[in-house]
Amino acid sequence: MSHSTTTEAASSLLPTYARYPLTLVKGEGSWLWDDTGKRYLDFMSGIAVTNLGHVPRRIKEALVSQLDQLWHVSNLFHIPNQAEAAKLLTDNSCGDAVFFCNSGAEANEAAIKLARRYQQLIQNNGRYEIITFEQSFHGRTLATLTATGQAKVKEGFAPLPEGFKTIPLNDIQALKAAISVNTAAIMLEMVQAEGGIHPVDTDFIQQAAELCEKEGILLIVDEIQTGMGRTGKLFAYEHFGIEPDIFTLAKGLGSGFPVGAMVAKEKLREAFSAGSHGSTFGGTPIATAVVKATIETIVGEHLPNRAAEQGEYLKAQLREKLAGNDFVKEIRGIGLIVGIECAGPVGAILTEAQNEGLLVISAGPNVIRLLPNLLVAKEEIDEAVMILAKLIKAFS
Repeated sequence: MSHSTTTEAASSLLPTYARYPLTLVKGEGSWLWDDTGKRYLDFMSGIAVTNLGHVPRRIKEALVSQLDQLWHVSNLFHIPNQAEAAKLLTDNSCGDAVFFCNSGAEANEAAIKLARRYQQLIQNNGRYEIITFEQSFHGRTLATLTATGQAKVKEGFAPLPEGFKTIPLNDIQALKAAISVNTAAIMLEMVQAEGGIHPVDTDFIQQAAELCEKEGILLIVDEIQTGMGRTGKLFAYEHFGIEPDIFTLAKGLGSGFPVGAMVAKEKLREAFSAGSHGSTFGGTPIATAVVKATIETIVGEHLPNRAAEQGEYLKAQLREKLAGNDFVKEIRGIGLIVGIECAGPVGAILTEAQNEGLLVISAGPNVIRLLPNLLVAKEEIDEAVMILAKLIKAFS
């Protein structure tokens, strides 16, 4: 299909995306090709999705094998892949029980529902309120966009569901003031990705975890963008010396196949009794075959360690090549989720980077977000940094 034909067909879609003028048709490792044959170095990874690069061999083999056997039976039956994928998650985390769904928003919805149901039916205390944080992002459903600490995603969707309270991140006094007899849980990201690549302060999250323990409040960590090795640990919470009661996954969990998961501590198991929550497509044989292969690859090949090393190399190269540039305010991040905060809008830089064969994304108007895959080579990092340094210098 030519680019013009693609554009004509796209008019049948609702205009919910401000799409780049590119039609990408092939991917391999860190590289993508468009419909004209032009090659691009991918430092977006489908927004932290293709953590193992494009079309990873082991994941493809697991997917193709499952496609030849069974696609769907519904959760009215036992699904061996699902049970095995869940065990891989619990064996490699602080969690004890898993619910599979189809997306990050659904995983966060499940977390919100589980927190309320645990407090109301197991603890019998009637708590329902979820405390979230400014500049967070938790999804596009009505509940998860209400939980999101950004006004722009809420415009035109009133009335929003009750039971959410949003406060500044890293402000322990604000958190103490927000807690009430109705507080069921607090929910946050260890790195605010859409909000500008802001890691949570270690002191704050440790104090918040202690408060939760003391007050009987559940701690929910949204690992949609930070999970599956991206930050240099399998899960980002591992950097901060805490254990969440619930954490959520999607994006990198399926290497590009749509799947999400909510992982919970043992004490929460009975709150999600039979019939209390469900998903037609959650944890299908196909999806969980991909999850199994993805986790086995990331853990078996020690890819979080690689992400930590490559992330340090990436930040070091950026600091060296961008040193003395007044347009660059800060370079920050953990592992391979890195942000370059600039003194002004970066949209023109992103567009010019595409022309130069590099795909990067923003995190707010002034931050360039870098999300290469966990297997990215140093030579690929060098190429990306060279392009970015040239463009940032030209635009500063």
